[in-house]
Amino acid sequence: MEQNPPPFPSPEELKTKITEFMKENFGDRVSVATFPAPEPAASAGEEEKPEKIDNQEFEFNFLPRDIKAHLDRFVIKQEEAKKVLAIAVCDHYNHAKYLRQLEKEDAKRAEQLEYTKQNVILVGPTGVGKTYLIKHIADLIKVPFVKADATKFSETGYVGGDVEDLVRELVHKADGDVNLAQFGIIYIDEIDKIAAAGNLIGRDVSGRGVQTTLLKLMEETEVPVRSMNDIQAQLQAAFEFQRKGKARRDTINTRHILFVVSGAFEKLKEQVARRVRQGQIGFSAEPIQVMDNELFQHVTTQDFVEYGFEPEFIGRLPVRVVCEELDAGDLFKIMKYSEGSLLRQYELAFRAYGIEISFEDEALRLLAESAAKEKTGARGLLTVFERLFRDYKYYLAGSGVSQLRVTVDLVREPQRVLERLMAEGHKEETKALEADARQFAESFRREHGIELIFEESAIQRLTERAQAERMTIAELCAHLFKDFQFGLGLIQKNTGRTKFVLDRAAVDAPDKFLSELVVQSYYPIASAASATRS
Repeated sequence: MEQNPPPFPSPEELKTKITEFMKENFGDRVSVATFPAPEPAASAGEEEKPEKIDNQEFEFNFLPRDIKAHLDRFVIKQEEAKKVLAIAVCDHYNHAKYLRQLEKEDAKRAEQLEYTKQNVILVGPTGVGKTYLIKHIADLIKVPFVKADATKFSETGYVGGDVEDLVRELVHKADGDVNLAQFGIIYIDEIDKIAAAGNLIGRDVSGRGVQTTLLKLMEETEVPVRSMNDIQAQLQAAFEFQRKGKARRDTINTRHILFVVSGAFEKLKEQVARRVRQGQIGFSAEPIQVMDNELFQHVTTQDFVEYGFEPEFIGRLPVRVVCEELDAGDLFKIMKYSEGSLLRQYELAFRAYGIEISFEDEALRLLAESAAKEKTGARGLLTVFERLFRDYKYYLAGSGVSQLRVTVDLVREPQRVLERLMAEGHKEETKALEADARQFAESFRREHGIELIFEESAIQRLTERAQAERMTIAELCAHLFKDFQFGLGLIQKNTGRTKFVLDRAAVDAPDKFLSELVVQSYYPIASAASATRS
């Protein structure tokens, strides 16, 4: 039976509750002002209109094959799972569409219409695309999507999160549009972790209690948009009450929210395998050779009950979807053809360092084989990539390397290839810095009519300093030779000289080098004699 939410407190009661909360948490350092009574409206005609939070109506016009075609772009394999999900989603939202139209034509008949929601339970090993499937369905049909881990919830919220917060999060994802939020998708992962232990003694705050609360949400109930345990939401309601004389008490109905739960259910495989060994289920192959997905196809409601789920809870998940384990060939296709491929992520990561990365197919096959050994599905790809390219990101960034081709040799001998690339990169960076030094000299000549000629020792020293101080040659030269325009201009005026050769000493001590040249231009004979004596 649904329970009506408690009446909103009066200003005096609200002040008392907030004062007690503040005193308990902050002592007597914080005081709470009295909320003044709202002024009555001048007339009925001037009554403020209620805030409108519902936007345009949600529309659904997809066929099952439309949804599967969209999923094919992002999820490799899982053909049967994609087909079953596409049908379930279309059935769910087509019914919601029909019911909404019927409510407009015959509200009484719409209330009498019965329909079993096609909530979904996804079964399969980690990293095979369970979350990805649901997320991209939500993206396609443009409904808010909320994902949560079942283990963070408790029955009432005093040991974890409140499951009703999932519904409120839909409203947040829909930017406050309650009408759109009520057609959203709630995805709860790790559902196998809240199976109630059969030998449990005492209060179960994370298993059976959470199942019972989720059961209520999955059927049909009204959830307050503002949590009674959320002090911030209650303060906001109090301010609305102060301003308008009433507080908005929106609720969201869960009738059309699609619930999807998923888990690895490792022990379920053991239960089914035991029945296979006992001869209750026949396979063409030996039991030890039976694949996980074949075992999962034979999971029954009774298996879920024995696992620790309430019959009522598992009964509200009529659509059973089994995701298959991924092998090395599947992981190769994920990298090569999926629009959400990890390769795109690494291309962007290296591009941020000025490096264009590309991959040979044979190298990708080796990476896929390594990832398959991780036994974590597509997540194994990230583990393998991170391990392989960690040093490449660290050492090649800023090294002068602009192209990185991932070959079989790189995958098999990453350290040797990295050392070679670093040596080549150092040469390329040196060439680029030398070219920048000559470019600076050319710019100086065009701008001031004075020619600077860098000796090889000077260019080498400029390159060393630029690399050590992490500066460009242009920045370094502008800093070192900032006074050369004025100083060399004096020399040109005194002697008519327009060409100057800069050596290593000019780079290490530019002020001293310039001063000596200026002095020589004023006292050439004395300077020559001094140089002879020395």
